[in-house]
Amino acid sequence: MKFLKIKYIGAVLLGAALSSCATYYQIQSEFNQNFESGQLEQAARVLDENKRAGKKKARFLYYADQGVVNAMLGNLEESNKWFEKAYLFGEDYQNNYANVAASFLVNPNTIVYPGEDHEHLLLLYYKALNFLKLNDHESALVECRRLINRLNALSDRYKSDKKYRRDAFVHNLMGIIFEASGDVSNAFVAYRNAHNIYEQDYTRLFGLETPNQLKQDLLRTAYLNGYDSDLAFFERKFDLTYQHKPNAQELVFFWHNGLGPVKDEWSINFTTVANGDGFVTFTNEEYGLSFPYNTANAEGGGDLTDLRVFRVAFPKYVERKPYFERAVLETPGKRFALEKAEDINAVAFKTLEERMLQEMGKGLLRVALKKSVEMAIRNGGESEDGEEQTKEEKQEEAMREGLSFLVGVVNAATEKADTRNWQTIPHSIYYTRVPLKTGRQTVMLKTIAPSGATQKETFLFDVGPGETVFHTFHSLEYRR
Repeated sequence: MKFLKIKYIGAVLLGAALSSCATYYQIQSEFNQNFESGQLEQAARVLDENKRAGKKKARFLYYADQGVVNAMLGNLEESNKWFEKAYLFGEDYQNNYANVAASFLVNPNTIVYPGEDHEHLLLLYYKALNFLKLNDHESALVECRRLINRLNALSDRYKSDKKYRRDAFVHNLMGIIFEASGDVSNAFVAYRNAHNIYEQDYTRLFGLETPNQLKQDLLRTAYLNGYDSDLAFFERKFDLTYQHKPNAQELVFFWHNGLGPVKDEWSINFTTVANGDGFVTFTNEEYGLSFPYNTANAEGGGDLTDLRVFRVAFPKYVERKPYFERAVLETPGKRFALEKAEDINAVAFKTLEERMLQEMGKGLLRVALKKSVEMAIRNGGESEDGEEQTKEEKQEEAMREGLSFLVGVVNAATEKADTRNWQTIPHSIYYTRVPLKTGRQTVMLKTIAPSGATQKETFLFDVGPGETVFHTFHSLEYRR
């Protein structure tokens, strides 16, 4: 009866646990609904009313979301305070090894979310843009130097040219900031680095070529620096002839199109094959996967082959395809196409793909450890072969069976992938430069869907002599 009661309790616990296995996107549903519909004040209210999230394991994402929402509301200084919190968290983050160990007996959500590589770069991108809008070029240059440090760390971590280890758009942004600050020498170097990465990495990894605007910026800064040989080299390479036209005043416009991917989970069943040498091999014919695991020293002498099929959960990205596919800026009598400079969606998919074997290894180790605990409980205190069990020993065995079953229920219920990621960033970033006259004037953004449907937004700028103004606009629409 006790064993049946434990089974009943286990079934109830399993149902309750599985019903609560929501993804991070679902947990944040109220905030996401407000943000995605453009109700930014309500989204900010949801964040402010959930201050405890700033102390929990996903606080990096709480800080980052606060930064984005405040930036879109025009609270640029407040936005940068939140982005700085997220940046410092990333700088100071250290693994709590006790929590890491615990994650192998539960799931990866029990540890602090440290942020993805591209998410840390985007933090500094947002900060730099906020400073540029505040006309604080010196502080924007500080973010440039931080970006350089982050990029160097990324390059050191990943040596292979098949991995995402260099960011073309970040170098492009640094060139824009250096040039706006009057440092055309460093601007040329940054533009050249950006072009090289587009040509050597981005075309191959993401199908993204050097934007025409970047080519013009590279030619212009070569001319302004008096680098005649470089100017001639890039004119030949781009098949362009540079005609210098001094830009007295101009607008640098960044269009954030759509929303980046969300993390979900997928699961896969592995069958165990005993090799007779203390190893069990997890195999999956559908995906052609094979992972050996040593069970010879498993505590309690558990035999994992008693259970032939295992379910393991892994993270995956789900793309949110933008509603709009292109955009132009219009001034009286002129039109300027916005060009894609960063495909954040593609970068996110690439970074997860690069570590998927590592994710699989961790997932299988997690399940193997869980099953070892189950077997240790089940097999502990067994009678010697040939000995008849007493009534008390039979009761104890039944209790062990029940407890092992209950542990198995908990293990199944807690097998969950880490679905946390920064979900308020754009799908892609586009940009262009627009020459402006001094004084007050309007610029129209026209966004265009594949169907031909358009949406228009008008912006008013008051431009001083020789000034470069910066602006961003985020189209939140995506195809559901």
